Amino acid sequence: MLKLASCLFFVLIFFGPDNFAQTSKQPNIIFIMSDDHTTQAVGAYGGRLAALNPTPNLDYLASEGMRFDQVFSTNSICTPSRATIMTGQYPQTNGVLDLDGELPPEKQYLPMELSKLGYTTAIIGKWHLKQEPAAFDYYEVLHVQGEYFNPDLKTKTAGKWPDNKINYPGHSSDVITDRTIEYLKKRDKSKPFFLMHHYKAPHDMFEYAPRYEEYLKDVEIPEPASLYSQPNFGSAATVGPLDKLKPVIGTSVSSRHIARNYVETFIEDSVQGDEATHLAYQEYLKRYLRCVKGVDDNLGRLFDFLKAEGLWENTVIVYTGDQGMMLGEHDLIDKRWMLEESMRMPFIVHYPGVIKPNSESKLLINNSDFAPTLINLAGGQVPSYMQGKSFTNTLKGQPESEWREATYYRYWMHMVHHWVPAHFGIRTDRYKLIFYYAKHHLPESEWKNFYWNDQLRSLGYSTPVAWELYDLKNDPFELHNRYEDPAYQEIIAGLKKQLAAQREELNETDKSYPEIQKIIEKHWDD
Repeated sequence: MLKLASCLFFVLIFFGPDNFAQTSKQPNIIFIMSDDHTTQAVGAYGGRLAALNPTPNLDYLASEGMRFDQVFSTNSICTPSRATIMTGQYPQTNGVLDLDGELPPEKQYLPMELSKLGYTTAIIGKWHLKQEPAAFDYYEVLHVQGEYFNPDLKTKTAGKWPDNKINYPGHSSDVITDRTIEYLKKRDKSKPFFLMHHYKAPHDMFEYAPRYEEYLKDVEIPEPASLYSQPNFGSAATVGPLDKLKPVIGTSVSSRHIARNYVETFIEDSVQGDEATHLAYQEYLKRYLRCVKGVDDNLGRLFDFLKAEGLWENTVIVYTGDQGMMLGEHDLIDKRWMLEESMRMPFIVHYPGVIKPNSESKLLINNSDFAPTLINLAGGQVPSYMQGKSFTNTLKGQPESEWREATYYRYWMHMVHHWVPAHFGIRTDRYKLIFYYAKHHLPESEWKNFYWNDQLRSLGYSTPVAWELYDLKNDPFELHNRYEDPAYQEIIAGLKKQLAAQREELNETDKSYPEIQKIIEKHWDD
């Protein structure tokens, strides 16, 4: 008896109380991700929209767990971001650079690793990685973007991919929640489960369920000041000399952008100027927030189910978006930019008994870290092929060792869809350095025939190469480009060293893209 007691004492001391609890019973894991849900539209993050109370259920989740304030996408566009989350790798390593990328089953690492640890694995909702999610034990996924209403879900048990569709009536946020609850009811209860629960909303064009038509109808949505004025923002690459590029760079809320803007989309021709911009912004935000409301209400329904089923206490629940979203800041819509609102991701983690309620973290994280952390929480070791790092210690209230001081970012799709120039850069706790290199990664023979390039060329415009630097401590809304400021030259030199080192370390150089490499070498010291 004494010998047994001594052994138990040794085990408790060796593992510690938290680790002992986790190794004795693996937690279930639900990874919830919405499309384009940005921190500005999560009440728990504060900001100008918090007073509208857009996400009471998410705010409750944050109050019971940990809210992360510095979580960033490595490429703020849907397919590459999701590939990084699935692989724990940066785009050049996992091979998914842009919206045309595909993730084959042999690279669907996250469910593969959790299966090895004894988990059943499933994904329900948006997938957007082209190939069949065959590494999961079960799936029901939308086709590409999917439909907001009456969606088809490709279902593992309904035939051969990609024709294995089942149609469900209703709004996609409701349907996806229904299907997740149904899956959980019928799951294999002899094993812990890993479930990816992915909403289409609030992706454009913001088709909300009819029951939200009156939501925010008579409310004035707060506006960002940079919607109307930002005289010191940008560079030759983003506004052009004498603002020449403003009509063709970055789709807009106002009528600024000649090819796509929300004044033309939402407002009658009789309204002009700032009044038209104001009305377009109000319409944009109300549609967006009605979609967010649908997601949050459905999360409340999911949370209630988990509690009723006795799953709440031993389930890790993660909530995030696949990237951020520009909600009128800098008179921009969509994402793609290495600007805060675009690259910053909401990230909330619930794990009763491990995470203290109302916790907050400012650890500098990116989406390559998600898979390593989930594998670690499940009791596994982070695979050496993953480039991200586990932040499990932070979840337990303990410090991380040898953590990154900066996060790398790259957007590859030069002047595509929303007319955002290709760029890469680095963000530290305080500074952000961005290099716009003015070239698509595809050969000119392929890229030159895209309709958006033809339109740009017909106007006689081109995008120059340029650098931008933002001091996030003194300029949190990124309104003043400090790259030419003499006071920041030593800081810029240090950031460039960090940027070059990360590009080498992460396999993110342009050795495979010699034309881009020439541009980098020519302009590195500009």
